[in-house]
Amino acid sequence: MAKRDDMKAPWQQAAEASAGGDAEQCAAAASLLVMRDTPDGAELLIVRRAAGLAFGGGALVFPGGRVEPEDWRGPADDPEAAARHAAVRETREETGIACAVETLHPFARWRAPPGLARRFDTRFFLAPAPGAADPRADGVETDEAFWARPAALLAAAEARPGLLLFPTFCLLARLAALPDYARARADAEAWPRPVITPRVEQRADGAWLAIDQGLGYPRTARPVAAQRRA
Repeated sequence: MAKRDDMKAPWQQAAEASAGGDAEQCAAAASLLVMRDTPDGAELLIVRRAAGLAFGGGALVFPGGRVEPEDWRGPADDPEAAARHAAVRETREETGIACAVETLHPFARWRAPPGLARRFDTRFFLAPAPGAADPRADGVETDEAFWARPAALLAAAEARPGLLLFPTFCLLARLAALPDYARARADAEAWPRPVITPRVEQRADGAWLAIDQGLGYPRTARPVAAQRRA
């Protein structure tokens, strides 16, 4: 009888290897940081997840989602290529904006810690906005799609707990310091891109989510309470 691994499709084996043997508990996902330059500074493409969704309902996030079998179009041992196709596909489905795969640049990779009911191993890619892009929500997974400056989103999150998930918060804080796409791309190339797994730290004022310093993120911690919707 064939071993269980031998019965998996090549793309499934590659995804599991990429996730450090944790693919069955941590789904491969991809997200796109679409940026456009404006006279007032760089803006990012943002979607609001539908309130009824089990994961992140009502949160503001970058477009993205799971890597599906259809995204494995090239070599079966290239999970980053599959993630690029997934990021483009999900962004098109959720916002109507179609970015070209060849314009994507790796920016970060975040993996949820063990113990959560829903875990994702997400590759984030940076891409320039394709011309005069007018986003529209799909009305299913997203109920709003729009352009926004990172600083404005961070300010809104201060007054609304649960508006930003921790990875989104950290990425926005990093991008808020970058005035245009050219600087953002240079920043992506200037820092290492290890797999980032947040941890919970017990501090004097309660539980905090935290990541390691020295990876390009100006904000590396946030109270756990800020993750919960009021």
